[in-house]
Parts: sequence; structure tokens; C-alpha cells
Amino acid sequence: MDASQPADSNTKGVFLTAEWRHLAMLNYEVDPSVLLKFVPAGTELDRWNGKIFLSLVGFRFLNTKVFGIPFPFHRNFEEVNLRFYVRRREREDIKRGVVFIREIVPRWAIATVARTFYSENCAALPMSHQIQTIDNGQLVVEYAWKSGTSWNRVGLNVRGDPALPKAGSEEQFITEHWWGYTAQKDGSSAEYHVTHPAWRGWSGENVLVEGDMEGLYGRDLASVLKNPPASAFLADGSEVTVARGRRL
Repeated sequence: MDASQPADSNTKGVFLTAEWRHLAMLNYEVDPSVLLKFVPAGTELDRWNGKIFLSLVGFRFLNTKVFGIPFPFHRNFEEVNLRFYVRRREREDIKRGVVFIREIVPRWAIATVARTFYSENCAALPMSHQIQTIDNGQLVVEYAWKSGTSWNRVGLNVRGDPALPKAGSEEQFITEHWWGYTAQKDGSSAEYHVTHPAWRGWSGENVLVEGDMEGLYGRDLASVLKNPPASAFLADGSEVTVARGRRL
């Protein structure tokens, strides 16, 4: 069975289809105490080789459809999110998933959909991106968003050809969590399934994180993001399918 296809998805119907492309993923090793208050009920922090990661991720949404409908001016856009990784046991299965601490998108309608259907902490701010190859053959990828009067940026450079992650690698751990979990206002949790093939990727260099991280994420998380990431890589991305969620 393909790694993107869990044996029991427990979902009915497709909510969103799109392409996720040029995913710049900056990964920070973090003390679990920093994340515990964000962990949805019924899940626990997921570890890779005993380590817990917080990731700052910028990427492009392309050809987006909600319930099969493409909405004008809302098909192609940027997103930057701060996320971490959890797991949930269901009978004999271990479901590995992602929790978003905050998502940033450029249009209020997109943020409203994320808040309404998934209770995500999603904000609409002015955004831009840069994806270009420079003279020495490096690919430069950068995402920017404006909060207040200042621009914030995250990016990296890569070179060479992308490759699939090795089995059991940190890259595979970061990119192959097939579930999303969100805490609900009543203290319960919601779960949704994300399907995509394995992504090829590059190791990153010249990593850039710039801006008011404390204003965006609070003091504790900003204290993590001020340090160099433990790893950084760029995933090429693919078509993705996001299923409708369900309450746990």
C-alpha cells in the first residue's frame, strides 16, 4: 500500500483539492513543555529518534478547489504555517498527524474557511513569494508576509537534483504525517486525512528567518525560532487531497 494511503481513513468525502508546491521547511528541535498546551485531546507529541520538532513552513497553494469548485482569485496563493507533530492510537493503528499553531494566508475568505471548517488559527495578511534560479544554479525560495508596518520572511536556497527521502529519515518524518488534528472550543478534537504521494526534496542552505516572531507567535515560540533550525529542506510538493473532518 502507498504510504499516503492509511488502511482506515475514517473520512467521507473530499473537502479540498490543490497542489502544494515549493515547501520550504525549517525544523527546530523543541522542549515538549513549549508545545503541550497546543496538543489536541486524544493525541500525543510524536518523536523522531526521541526528538520533538516545531516547523516553520512556507509554500504555494495552486489550482485550489473547495468541494470541487474553483473560486476566482482564490485558486493560487501563499501560505506560511507554524506546525508540530502528533500521533494518535486508534485500535491497532497509529495515526501520525500535524497540528497548526498558526497559519497565514493572503485573503480573508481563505482564512475564514480554515477557521469555520477546521477551527484553525488562520490569519489573513498581505503576502508575497520569490522563486527563482540565480547565476550559480541555486534555486532561491522565499515567502513573506506583512504584519503591522513590517515584512517578515522565511526562505532558503537549494542546489542540485531533488531526491525522495530515505526510509526512517528526518525528512520522511517531517513530510509524511497524513492526518491533521485541531483542538475544538469545547475541548474535543477534530481529525482530517491528507493524501499525497511522497515528495522529493533538497537540503537547504542560506536559511532566512526575519521579522517579529514574538508578535506573531508569542515569547516562548519566538525564543525557539530565534535559533538556527536543526534542519532545513525544500520539498517539491504534489497534488493533495484534504478530506472532510470529523469530531473525535
